[in-house]
Amino acid sequence: MKRLILSSLVLLALLWCVSSNAQAKLRISKATKTCLSCHRYVSPGIVAQWEKSIHAQKTPEMALKEPKLKRCISATKVPVRFKNVVVGCAECHTINPNSHKDTFNHNGFRVHVVVTPKDCAVCHPVEVKQYDKNIMAHAYKNLMKNPVYHNLLATTNGVQEFVHGKLIYKKPDSKTNADSCLYCHGTKVKVKGYKVVETKMGEMKFPILSGWPNSGVGRLNPDGSIGSCTSCHPRHSFSISVARKPYTCAQCHKGPDVPAYKVYMVSKHGNIYASKANKWNFTAVPWVVGKDFTAPTCATCHISLITDGHGHIIAKRTHQMNDRSPWRLFGLIYACPHPKSPDTTIIKNKMGLPLPTELTGQPASRYLISKKEMKIRLNRMENICLACHSHSLVNGHFERLKHTIDTTNAMTLAATKILLEAWQKGAAKGLGQKDSIFNEAIEKMWVEQWLFYANSTRFAAAMSGADYGAFANGRWYMSKNLQQMLDWLNFKLTVDKMNK
Repeated sequence: MKRLILSSLVLLALLWCVSSNAQAKLRISKATKTCLSCHRYVSPGIVAQWEKSIHAQKTPEMALKEPKLKRCISATKVPVRFKNVVVGCAECHTINPNSHKDTFNHNGFRVHVVVTPKDCAVCHPVEVKQYDKNIMAHAYKNLMKNPVYHNLLATTNGVQEFVHGKLIYKKPDSKTNADSCLYCHGTKVKVKGYKVVETKMGEMKFPILSGWPNSGVGRLNPDGSIGSCTSCHPRHSFSISVARKPYTCAQCHKGPDVPAYKVYMVSKHGNIYASKANKWNFTAVPWVVGKDFTAPTCATCHISLITDGHGHIIAKRTHQMNDRSPWRLFGLIYACPHPKSPDTTIIKNKMGLPLPTELTGQPASRYLISKKEMKIRLNRMENICLACHSHSLVNGHFERLKHTIDTTNAMTLAATKILLEAWQKGAAKGLGQKDSIFNEAIEKMWVEQWLFYANSTRFAAAMSGADYGAFANGRWYMSKNLQQMLDWLNFKLTVDKMNK
């Protein structure tokens, strides 16, 4: 009798497994099954990544039925053909063929290579709308269409030749830019033509894309959209776990201009992360402070939906990264309130320069958020801090940050005054001579003052990485750099006087 019951249970379990597998297979669309039949052999890594993703394990219809706090889909409804199938190859790569200039005929399908925010918006419209409000989303235009910063890029990436005692800058080529600044800012992806390629499945015709590959935050896409969701949610796993870890942000925020990752890793929070993160839950939605994690990551402070253990919301999910930041710490040239518009090319100071401040540091207030908005954003950030810290600690932290903003701006102003004097006395050529402001030794020292040293000091203050802000690349170097600028100017003026 026991054997009969055991056999029956085993049979039922087998039938359940067969039924579950059949159900899972039914949830994959016919078009995606066709894609998988070839790509399991052509690109097995991609298929394996997708199979482990939430897209492969849940249909949009299932996602819509989740409780509001657990829901990662922001659409209230999705196309009928999407409802009862998982989000696979065809659902992403054939979704908007008419709007994509990179669409091509491929094994009976009209496929586009680049999956864009416009495609993701079918299921995630709120996230895409929020992301479009980011300075990051407009990063390509903010760099390439701003003559000041485009000139900085040119003098950084342009190959220099030594001719007749002078350095001659050559215009940087597109490949150098794509391999440098535009890796993070995003490239302009365009279809140049088509090419027949020999693959494992025989000869096939594919579009030739310029500016590709790229997953930069401000990428200009072939469907007219901007941005790249895969900057943070890597294709084809689209992992929320990856996006929540600081390594993802480190892709673009590790250098001396924006050393957020380096500062984080020397902070108390970074120490706790390095010691305890292997026990944290990086996939939980919502993310419960104290239960799923015990110290903040970049995503905790700037993006994620955070709740306490009782389901009370501490911070709403947002893909507008500055939604909780009152200050634009990344000094351009000075730290200032965040710009109102993510398109910073529209900003004009009193000199007519596309800068959010005057050269004296005075804010171009017309283009920047108000004090009221700054307070709202600061309160959002403080609420996250208060989940683990007392009011006195949080208040003291932000008082120090504000003081650091003021002092680093003052040190930048001192450097700017030295540079202005160099231009006025003819020791260097600048705006008055319609010359580049980034190509002479004293000008490069001036750039380092705000782009490297002041920024490092501010990020260190904002994220409690004090040692980094003191000696690693901070206050010591600001002081040293000022003296070197003054010494250079005095030496140049002396030499010029002797030569007269």
